[in-house]
Amino acid sequence: MARLRHVWLRLSSLILRRRHYAYLKVWAGRLVLWGGAVGVGLLAVGFARLSDHAVHFFRDGAKAWWWLPLVVTPLAGAGCVWITRRWFAGAEGSGIPQTIAEMSRPESPGWRPLLSLRIVVGKVLVGAAAVGSGFSLGREGPTVQVGASLMNALHRWLPGGLHIPRTHMLVAGGAAGIAAAFNTPLAGIAFAIEELTRSVEARMSGLIITAIVLAGIVSQTLLGKASYFGQIAIAGSDRDMALAVAVTALVCGVAGGLFSRMLIIASTSWRGSLADLRRRRPVLFAALCGLLVAALGVVSGGLSFGSGYTETRHLLEGTAQLDWHYAPLRFIATLIAYLSGLPGGIFAPSLAIGAGIGHDLAPLLGQQAHPGMLLVLCMAGFLAAVTQAPITAFIIVMEMVDGYSVIIGLMAVSLLSAGVSRLFSPPLYHTVARHLLARNTPPPC
Repeated sequence: MARLRHVWLRLSSLILRRRHYAYLKVWAGRLVLWGGAVGVGLLAVGFARLSDHAVHFFRDGAKAWWWLPLVVTPLAGAGCVWITRRWFAGAEGSGIPQTIAEMSRPESPGWRPLLSLRIVVGKVLVGAAAVGSGFSLGREGPTVQVGASLMNALHRWLPGGLHIPRTHMLVAGGAAGIAAAFNTPLAGIAFAIEELTRSVEARMSGLIITAIVLAGIVSQTLLGKASYFGQIAIAGSDRDMALAVAVTALVCGVAGGLFSRMLIIASTSWRGSLADLRRRRPVLFAALCGLLVAALGVVSGGLSFGSGYTETRHLLEGTAQLDWHYAPLRFIATLIAYLSGLPGGIFAPSLAIGAGIGHDLAPLLGQQAHPGMLLVLCMAGFLAAVTQAPITAFIIVMEMVDGYSVIIGLMAVSLLSAGVSRLFSPPLYHTVARHLLARNTPPPC
């Protein structure tokens, strides 16, 4: 009897030890995930502040010496491209196609990584320098690659017994990045579903939401709880709304579809003497792009410099009146900046182009007295047309301007604009991602 009792006690002790070990593995995994989400939030905040300081410093210099951009922007463009190609290969461009491509990467030797801690450093520092030297680029798309890169690095530290796939970590990091960059947690969830995965498993959704919540807490703690563009007064009748949705969906759908098509051609199939120059002499080509961007900025009084956040906010608040050519100038400046090969995204410039389109449409629709509704509709419409991600587009704009009162209009214009855009262009990010995947995959032996 005593012997049986002794055996039972030893067996119970072994079971308890194994159970405690399992609990420790679970909590170790949770700490890694939580730490990664907090890290994404800190990186997003640091990227935002670094970019903002760089832009303000550049704008102050351009106001004091009008010729300064003609010197700084070409030199900075050339230097940033040289640094990127020399030390941070893979950090070029938006960062969203790179993240999507990494989720489908083949398990074979020779793959050139598009997500790494090295790329995090290059994306943040070179990206901030590019925006801060006048290029019309944003930081929100690059933050997706930053977040996915950090979670990718942390995946190897997860206990093996948790069985969390690497792709789930990438989605969580990318979604947390977009949520923290825009301070829009719901948009992070929508972005994960609509762009990164196109579906969400039940087990994966908890991981995404946890990462978004923790990154959002860090972002709101350090940047405040105010929405991206503040609270905007939006007025208008149902009739005004219906007319605005119809016109906006058509104009923004066509403009955004053509813009997306141009970006895809620039990334995948551009041919001609200029394309040959970019391939053979990328640093010189970036300098020429910088000279064009600087010339546009000087001619427009600085309106085309940077991501367009300042001008968009002034339009939404009604504190500035911009010339009609603001939207076309921003359109061209963003396309040139994208061609240069610099690290930088198109989310913020797309919102600025949309706001400029709304500013131009307001007099034609008789809404110049209260253009707020038209501006936010055009912002959502153009972003949806460029990305062909209508749910993400309307949620981002709704959260950025506290625009729940026009949510039906935002949903309608986003869906219609994305539909019109498909007549002109395939989905931007997934098309570029497939090109990256084919280019990066080593040939079979």
